Amino acid sequence: MKCDLKNLYQKEDERGRASWTDKYPEDLDEAAENEVTARYAILVRNKKSFDSRKKLEIDSIVVQSPLLKQVLTKVLKDYPGVTPNLNRLIFQAPFNPFVHRWTQLTTALEEEEEGETKQHVQLLYTVLEAELKDTIAAKADYIKNKVITFEHLWTIFQPGTTLYSEEWGRHCGSKFNNGSYYEHPKYGPCYGVNTQKVDWDGDKFGYASNQHIILAFGGTRSIASLDAFPLSFHPEQKKIRAQLLKRGKLFEHYHGYHYQAYKAFAIGKDMCGNDIKVTVDSRVIIDTFAYGKFNPNSLKHLSPLKIKSKAIIEDTTNDSDSDSDYEYPDSETDTDTPTPTTLANTNPIDIKRTPLTDEQLIQCSSLLKGYTLKTKRWLSFFVDSILPIKFNTQAFSSLVLPPSQKELILAFASSQVLHSAKFDDVISGKGRGIIMLLSGGPGIGKTLTAESVAENMQVPLYMMSAGDLGIKSSEVEASLTTILEMVAKWNAVLLLDECDVFLEARSAHDLERNKIVSIFLRTLEYYEGILFLTTNRVKNMDPAFQSRIHISMEYPGLDKDSRMQVWKNFLERGIEHEISEGEVEGLAEVEINGRQIKNVLKTGQLLACHQGVKLRFEHLKTVLDVEKHSGVEMAS
Repeated sequence: MKCDLKNLYQKEDERGRASWTDKYPEDLDEAAENEVTARYAILVRNKKSFDSRKKLEIDSIVVQSPLLKQVLTKVLKDYPGVTPNLNRLIFQAPFNPFVHRWTQLTTALEEEEEGETKQHVQLLYTVLEAELKDTIAAKADYIKNKVITFEHLWTIFQPGTTLYSEEWGRHCGSKFNNGSYYEHPKYGPCYGVNTQKVDWDGDKFGYASNQHIILAFGGTRSIASLDAFPLSFHPEQKKIRAQLLKRGKLFEHYHGYHYQAYKAFAIGKDMCGNDIKVTVDSRVIIDTFAYGKFNPNSLKHLSPLKIKSKAIIEDTTNDSDSDSDYEYPDSETDTDTPTPTTLANTNPIDIKRTPLTDEQLIQCSSLLKGYTLKTKRWLSFFVDSILPIKFNTQAFSSLVLPPSQKELILAFASSQVLHSAKFDDVISGKGRGIIMLLSGGPGIGKTLTAESVAENMQVPLYMMSAGDLGIKSSEVEASLTTILEMVAKWNAVLLLDECDVFLEARSAHDLERNKIVSIFLRTLEYYEGILFLTTNRVKNMDPAFQSRIHISMEYPGLDKDSRMQVWKNFLERGIEHEISEGEVEGLAEVEINGRQIKNVLKTGQLLACHQGVKLRFEHLKTVLDVEKHSGVEMAS
């Protein structure tokens, strides 16, 4: 085989079909760009214009001057899609970068000292001014009158600028990335505004992509009436910036794991995956990491932030994208910002993060992911509606139990949270949790014990019910594993009320129930948190479960002294009454449980409110007399 090359040339027949030949084409023109054109600072490529005002229009400009490229490096700094250091730097019409940075180009020309560099900048300026004068003049006129046409929308959207929009009735800031005109399949001609918001994915801050659509309109329209527009055009720019900055600091403050209260609407998903409003009045867990773990396909991908130090930002001659840390100004601390309750031992990695800049704080999302404990749903919560929890510090002290028993329960629970990892089984990760069984009749404080322990320790209380787990063994296992993992991660107190529903003794005839019991027996071995079990049918529980219980407490029925204390506790909780100590003692003679006492008081108070007087003994006696027909005996 011959070690050489052979050139073939494409040719077309009369029908436009291509084939290859070794005959050199005869109708070729000389190359337009050659050694001669390479000596020029700028090449201007012109094409035929279909505008009635001119014969030719510029198609593109090729910048070849190294001196001019140095100036453009400063003028077009951080402009997306432009790299002035390239050997072959080409700008296509309609020259968006120069329209957006026209002021900077004019300033660079004025500040440049006399010499070859200024001559090259003047040359580019002259070419662009002739081509862009109509567009730049129209832009200036529109901005002066605070209006814009659909055709010139692109002129006010400069990449990197902060945009303003409204979402769910709240002010929102975002960073403009790029925009384009296109034909929407549903709405027709429109301008797509692609933006980025600073968001948190449970591990890092980053930019989440978003899009706004501006539909085509005739004539001019107020800039401030657009669905999204630069924040600088807002009539109350300073006020909005201050509000967004404050909320951004709150967003940055709440990243991670926080146990808070919430009373507003949140954003959830319907069956089709569309965003819907959900009314929430509950304590919540703010935890984006757990949200992503238990809803793995629901978090947006975040592109990295480019956080530069102040020295690099001020040094215009240095193009480095270094991420070095810098001292954040003292204004970061906001005395009006509530201090969140941070859960211990929940952050898997403690990383020192570079604080967000003020502009990034303004561009922060208004939503954080989390979990509502009352309705047991994963939702997105508005940052400015998150509230600190008002813990009931008297809950545990109002629990009517022997002091030694109360101290034992609280000591076990508190120590478990702090020292759960210090004990391990032969098999790693097994037996680290603590399980307490509280048994006894109804209305004597079993459930209240778990609730008051969680309140005293200021940790979440997760109340697990049959509805959370399902009825099939496969559903129970999946749900139980997820719940136990969530609760242990949050150092929460887990309460399984009326546990005999799931832990009843196995039989030879009910295979499905046997499966559920065995799932509980196996799964709870590896639970690493605090579990309270309550039942009034302890004898029906499976014997194999007894060995898995660390503390088993039987609650006796309330005696007269206990009932009297319960009556006093309820009467002291803000109820306006005219009941004497002796009358309380008389009420304590009635053999009813704590829940019945609460119900009698509530019914009696409703009766007093109806009569427009304070609660009296007669009201409670009336209620108890009625209840007597239900088996409640009135003391003589």
